[in-house]
Amino acid sequence: MRIVPFLISTAVTAGLIVGLNRSWGPIPPLGSFFSPQHGFWQNADPVGKDYSENLVLPGLKEKATIYFDARLVPHVFADNSEDACYIQGYLHAKFRLWQMEFQVYAAAGRVSEILGRGPGDGYLKFDRTMRRLGMVTGAEKAVAEIEKDSTTKKDCDAYTAGVNEYISRLKESELPLEYKLLNYRPEPWSNLKIALFMKNMAYELAGGEDDFEMTNAKSIFSKEDFAKLYPSLRDSLDPIIPKGTVFQKPSIDLKIPATVDSLYLGNRDSALVWEHKPEKANGSNNWAVSGKKTLSGRPILCNDPHLGTNMPAIWYEMQIQTPAYNTYGVSFPGAPYVIIGFNDFCAWGVTNAERDVRDYYQVRFKDSTKREYWFDGQWKAADKRIEEIRINGQESFLDTVAYTVFGPVMYDNTFNGSSIRRSDKYYAVRWTGDDPSDELSVFNNMRLAKTYDDYREAVRALSTPGQNFIFAAKDGDIAIRQQGSFPAKWKKQGLFVMPGEDSSYLWQATIPGDEAPALKNPERGFVSSANQPPADSAYPYYLGGDYPIYRGLIINRYLGRMDSITPRDMMKMQTDNYDVFAEMARPLLLRYLNESQLSMDEKKYLALFRDWDLRDDANEKAPIIFREWWSRFEDGVWSDEFSRTTLALKRPDESVLLEALLKDSTFSFVDNINTAAIESLRDVVTAAFIQSIPVLEAAEKEGRFQWAQYKDTWVRHLLRLPALSRMHVPIGGGANCINAANQFHGPSWRMIVQLTDKTEAYGVYPGGQSGNPGSPFYDDFIDKWAAGKYYPLWVMDRDDARDKRVKWKITAGKGDLPTGQVN
Repeated sequence: MRIVPFLISTAVTAGLIVGLNRSWGPIPPLGSFFSPQHGFWQNADPVGKDYSENLVLPGLKEKATIYFDARLVPHVFADNSEDACYIQGYLHAKFRLWQMEFQVYAAAGRVSEILGRGPGDGYLKFDRTMRRLGMVTGAEKAVAEIEKDSTTKKDCDAYTAGVNEYISRLKESELPLEYKLLNYRPEPWSNLKIALFMKNMAYELAGGEDDFEMTNAKSIFSKEDFAKLYPSLRDSLDPIIPKGTVFQKPSIDLKIPATVDSLYLGNRDSALVWEHKPEKANGSNNWAVSGKKTLSGRPILCNDPHLGTNMPAIWYEMQIQTPAYNTYGVSFPGAPYVIIGFNDFCAWGVTNAERDVRDYYQVRFKDSTKREYWFDGQWKAADKRIEEIRINGQESFLDTVAYTVFGPVMYDNTFNGSSIRRSDKYYAVRWTGDDPSDELSVFNNMRLAKTYDDYREAVRALSTPGQNFIFAAKDGDIAIRQQGSFPAKWKKQGLFVMPGEDSSYLWQATIPGDEAPALKNPERGFVSSANQPPADSAYPYYLGGDYPIYRGLIINRYLGRMDSITPRDMMKMQTDNYDVFAEMARPLLLRYLNESQLSMDEKKYLALFRDWDLRDDANEKAPIIFREWWSRFEDGVWSDEFSRTTLALKRPDESVLLEALLKDSTFSFVDNINTAAIESLRDVVTAAFIQSIPVLEAAEKEGRFQWAQYKDTWVRHLLRLPALSRMHVPIGGGANCINAANQFHGPSWRMIVQLTDKTEAYGVYPGGQSGNPGSPFYDDFIDKWAAGKYYPLWVMDRDDARDKRVKWKITAGKGDLPTGQVN
């Protein structure tokens, strides 16, 4: 029974909110919150609840039917696209309303409206960041672009109407729990909110946004040391497009500014900005194998996007069928269409491209009024936008944002990100997310796609976030394309803050789609991506960005060795916990460890590490030893150089240190510059191991000496409330494993599709279909996800209405309807 634990945990949560009142603003009226008729008690769904009903929905054109299976996955049958989108909006609101609206509040810089200023003004600073980045203005441009496409506009209008139809029927007792906890009500939905949701994904998935950290590093380190710390490519890279590929000559002739050496590369200025940033680990895996490598002789496509393991879950699973298409997969609550999935002819998936599509320019204003700024030899008038940020329980905060030819001024003398230090410098931001775009048309067209040419045409509209868009079809084709609006840059453009006083540092062009890294039906029999660089140095355009490399390396290794592949083989691979980084790092650590300095107790941990099978499985102990040892080793190498300033800096990736030491054990950064002695690699490796021992002993004593216990994965509620989260999920994996499950982040949807005549598909995500913590469908997928198991994805036919897998039925139309009860 879930109801009793839910009632207890919700009462505890209410107590927490009372305790956190100073941070979150006014508490809900407790009489209303605890009211038996209207309060949180009404959010407890009994096991066995009947979801069948008749719905009179005035916005529908024709009758439609929604069948729910035992997992509460809807199978929507509509007679046209607009009705399908209307129903999708209605269902998203019915099961995920608070989640979809809260995420849009965040995107629009409106969190303070709900939660107040926050500790240390944290929520207000976040809202100012979103406003100044131009999220709302970018979304407004996206709406204008959507309205140019009649199909997408009609579908968005219908989706919005479906959401609002549900909201209009919502009784106080039926409000999602979070509205009651935070004492507010949902607003009407709009197409602007759809666009804001999509812009939020563009923000969350932007890669390589370290301009200020790199600028500060350039001000501290010599040119030679900087090159050691931040190399553009790694030796162990296995790129998306195989090494040795010959690319066509670039069609864009870039003009490098005459002042690049003096004003840009040679500039030693620093920046006091500390930016709020999305989760660094946002990424994903995808791959497709051709029929020549599978047992069935047909392609198999796999995808597992790595995002926050949130409650309610990021995704909402569904099937949508009309006379024109039949799609199955996962959708974003807040937007129409299936985002990752398949239809009767093909399958598709995405991973993050990690390209740098956001740059900063230092602007010189005439004075502190920010009315005029110096550009191309004259004072130019700046536009102004006054942002009113409403604050729960307090007066609104008015933020004046100046706009330049580059974009909005994100940081200035009144706002420096999360830094408490004031600055007299002004930084304008240029971001592709601020450009007009219509990403939804990609998924509108993918639902209709049948062939490679259809896929190629559909993805052309993808602007931001840039994605590695993978494809496989029943006709045998497999393909991958890094698609997005990527500025053509000269080498190192945008790596640092750029001069903003003339036009020579502006982006000059966008890389043509025909020159994007792409691969179709390669001889090796597979395509794949895992957020690594799309190509090696042979690619003619500067790639920029910040890329992980190890998951791509192990994926390509496995796929290169495999034949007669089955979906079960892909399940095993997608949940694989082998740590290829540890494979490369362990010999180095063991070679330079001075065992003679270790006690017998310390050698016990060393033996566990030496005998480890290099798998980060849930019950393993050695991954803890490796992580603690390597973390202290990195500190021993970097902390002396990187702690000599309070400026924001970015430590080199772990691959940089490993590859540098594999080449040269006398790597200059090994020595501690704060001591008179000259430390060797043996000294630092040994000291790091010894320093890790107290932590390992404490973990063992506390009963946390297994990897899953130590890593402590959560599927965490968006409000960070433990009572509404699933804590301590027993799952292995890690950042450098294909199964990239971390503490609050990991595979948000695992999907495997074999494109046989009758599609065979499997999937699972960490959550459940309902966003209601009082529902048995709130978190019922998590255990299966953690165990590396999958659900068969049932593609229902219209004549399956009496199939035993159908548990509930909703019949919807404009007028009176017969009962929706399933017999």
